[in-house]
Amino acid sequence: MDATPAVGPDAVRNHRLSAPLPDGSLMEVEAGYISSMNLGIAVRRDGELIHESHPGKTIAYPEQYREMMESYANGTVGDALSQGFKDGAGGHNSHIDFGAFKRNRIPLAVDILLGLLFFVVAKLTDLTTAALVGAAVGVALLVAQRLTKVDLLGGLALFGIALLLLSAGLAMVFQSDEAVKYRSSVVGLVSASLFFFDGVAGGNRLAVRLKRYLPYRDIDAARLGIGMGVLGTIMAGLNLIVAFYGSTDLWLFYSTFADFFVTMVLILMVFRYAQGKMLRDVAPVYREPPPE
Repeated sequence: MDATPAVGPDAVRNHRLSAPLPDGSLMEVEAGYISSMNLGIAVRRDGELIHESHPGKTIAYPEQYREMMESYANGTVGDALSQGFKDGAGGHNSHIDFGAFKRNRIPLAVDILLGLLFFVVAKLTDLTTAALVGAAVGVALLVAQRLTKVDLLGGLALFGIALLLLSAGLAMVFQSDEAVKYRSSVVGLVSASLFFFDGVAGGNRLAVRLKRYLPYRDIDAARLGIGMGVLGTIMAGLNLIVAFYGSTDLWLFYSTFADFFVTMVLILMVFRYAQGKMLRDVAPVYREPPPE
């Protein structure tokens, strides 16, 4: 058998197994990554290649993750996370900064609780009341943040509160559950437009503030803003479809839970675009951020 730790300098080497065959020849099996997601093997008999699971593919740990992995001590993934939270980084030269999760754990928890609050109030009363309660709680949190100096809402606090107030205003003007359902698309398009045009202008306002939430050091703020604008437009369109064709209960379930998973898939694509791993030469051309 052969084994390597999950992280650390020894984690990046390939696994190698060998055993003598009855005729005295030596069989060797090499196993390792051929991409970020797939593994491959190569089998040799007395040094001669006799089988490849992926012909022509090089079996080697992905180069873009090698430096980060080697920066950890040999151990488990849990050890790496503990080290990352403690040090605030996945290695000083790494593009991943696990400390971002620690720095933003309170705003992230508040975001989740606000979403659950909206869901519970909407189920117990109606969507208009839920929108108004959400806006009121958001304003109260902003005041508490100013008084206590504790970061409760993150770098996009004022932007988030402005969207909550816009949502509440639409709910008051259009007093119906149907209007509240559609207001998510309206607010989403407003947010998407602001991010998109901020990205076009260089990402120096909204996008750069959002970047502080993220555990990636190699994100281009301009591309992040444009990506978030496209993401927001897609999500607003999906919300509109569910609101128009589905029931209120279906929309409430979708907007509180289901669209989270859709957003996660799309947000990963946005991050890859912002890191220059997708459409690298599409305007704006990706530019590596200066080292911190």
